[in-house]
Amino acid sequence: MHALTDRITRKWWAVAIVVLALAGALGVVGAVGEASRTAASTDALPVGSDSAAATALRDRLPQGEGSTAVVVFSKESGSLSPADVSAIEARVATLPEAGKAPLQRSEDGTAALAVVPVDATDAGDTAKQVADIRSAVKAELPDGVSAQVTGPAAVQADLAAVFEGANTRLLIATASVVALLLVLTYRSPLLWILPLLVVGVADRLAAVLATHTLAAFSIVWDESTIGILSVLVFGAGTDYALLLISRYRDELRRHADRREAMSLALRRTAEAVLSSAVTVVLGLLTLLLSLFPATRGLGLACAVGVVVAAAFVLLVLPALLVTFGRWVFWPRVPHEGQAALADGHSLWRRVGDRVAAHPRRVISVTLVVLAVMAAGLAAIETGLKSSDQFLKKPEAIAASERLARSFPAGSADPAVIVTTADPDAVASAAQQVPGIVGARTVKEGSGVAEVDAVIDAAPGSDAAAGTVRALRTALAGFPETHVGGTEAVALDQAEASSRDRLVIFPIVLALVLLALGLLLRSVVAPLVLVATVVATYLASVGASWWIFTKVFGFSALDDSAPLFAFVFLVALGVDYNIFLVTRAREEARTHGSRTGMLRGLAATGGVITSAGILLAAVFAVLGVLPLVVLAQIGVIICVGVLLDTLVVRTLLVPAIAVALGDRFWWPRRPHPAALESTEVTPGASRRPEPVTQGWTKP
Repeated sequence: MHALTDRITRKWWAVAIVVLALAGALGVVGAVGEASRTAASTDALPVGSDSAAATALRDRLPQGEGSTAVVVFSKESGSLSPADVSAIEARVATLPEAGKAPLQRSEDGTAALAVVPVDATDAGDTAKQVADIRSAVKAELPDGVSAQVTGPAAVQADLAAVFEGANTRLLIATASVVALLLVLTYRSPLLWILPLLVVGVADRLAAVLATHTLAAFSIVWDESTIGILSVLVFGAGTDYALLLISRYRDELRRHADRREAMSLALRRTAEAVLSSAVTVVLGLLTLLLSLFPATRGLGLACAVGVVVAAAFVLLVLPALLVTFGRWVFWPRVPHEGQAALADGHSLWRRVGDRVAAHPRRVISVTLVVLAVMAAGLAAIETGLKSSDQFLKKPEAIAASERLARSFPAGSADPAVIVTTADPDAVASAAQQVPGIVGARTVKEGSGVAEVDAVIDAAPGSDAAAGTVRALRTALAGFPETHVGGTEAVALDQAEASSRDRLVIFPIVLALVLLALGLLLRSVVAPLVLVATVVATYLASVGASWWIFTKVFGFSALDDSAPLFAFVFLVALGVDYNIFLVTRAREEARTHGSRTGMLRGLAATGGVITSAGILLAAVFAVLGVLPLVVLAQIGVIICVGVLLDTLVVRTLLVPAIAVALGDRFWWPRRPHPAALESTEVTPGASRRPEPVTQGWTKP
């Protein structure tokens, strides 16, 4: 490590690394670009689910990859007159193949609907056809009559519109937030540019490498993958940069030669950054165990992104900083002889002294606060309805709600039964199921038939899910017969999400615990750190639930939100504890366990707080996308990171470490000859802190 850090910081080596790395990365981004893929109809469906089997079988039908749109005509007041109906029929006649299904009028006479086939093979083509349908049906309607388009195709089109240009907006918002917070952190007109440049190039390279890695392994990714990847690369990469620059500034106060200072800073930072990156990567790779193809892709893509971010921060950023020299810190240029953070009596040292004075009281109060915040877990409801997926209600959802006022609730989006058996027999059996108000064969070909069954219950309700279960039970005797459609997909997704949580949660904790054990060569410290991160997660989800219901008015938590929030929070939350305890362990070698923890807090408190605020703000940027699930994930992680940074890492972990003393590092501990400082309260007299000779096993 010594030879590598010296080489990175040498004059011409540093220049060569900067030029080759940045030019090479930009060349790859420009010449290769992100990989592309054609979306499959089963991408968003759990592997092995009945709805996935139905979709795969449906693809065997002629034009099997198509979908349907439902046009809802309604009158603002009163019933549709014969003249209104004639005008509506004229509009419907202009639509492709709409005549195959006659115009249906509601019993109350206020609405009519037409089912329109949408023969498209991808989201872009679907969006174009839905836009054409909307333009056609809204032209030349009688006064007081309106037309809206819903159905599976319209929902897909509106979802595609949500992500149109979303990655660009998200990237701009993320970079802007990072730039602003870096300026506020460093209070320098120059310094913030360097980490932002390095992390920004790393982000673009990560997007290219991640998508090509996914393509090479035939792993699915979707529209949100690159956006979330950018958020993570900017967040984690900037955190690593903050830690490195903080240590570099400290070493500049001890050494006249900036290259020697950077070499030392890099050696002492690399362990924490590499340990953090490995922990995050292991956590993200557990998402490969998910039943959702797109979730697997997100996990692998983000793991690639973290590796790229860590590599650029540890290789390119040090070379760039030493190339520019001390003046880049202007106007707060560090000079040799100034007091280092660990040696001063900064805000964070004063906080540490107060914690050390009453550690058990701090532990008790902090745990009570976390428990109160976690109380919201008891009230959580999971499973968002289709109508609640968007922050701003699109036309497809509004039309579905209007349709439900005049027709059976499932008319716009029936259960889709796909079978190789006799379709008439299947339809007859489906009609006998309680909660099904009608079933008919809508398409046949290649030995496969599609039967639509209208569910009477409201979409997204427990009754609708119960009807799907009953329908599957009733049709279990028919060969190769599967039930799909929106309600069936929602049911399968909820069950798959529950399974993912049961499988992935304990594996993430075990891997993080193992990584911390190998890093610290301790048993107690890793258990304490993992326990505090889990407590942070529970408190953040509980507190976020009150925010969702009382502030944003969300009706439920999306099924996928707890899993994503857990993986990101546990992996990233452990980061800050790694930053703290690795510095505390370094200080404990010469100052003992108790004082070492306080010096570690003094040295890392400012940078970790800045990093936490920055990471929280970056994940909050997910709210620029009008999807409720992304907003929920962003809020939970934002609350959790702030809680971990400002409370758990600042108060709880130091208090536990001080209370346990050498037992915190068991089975390793400072040399038995080590004496603890008597410095326990602000303003108390200080005695010289004796030097010990390394670490021993008991």
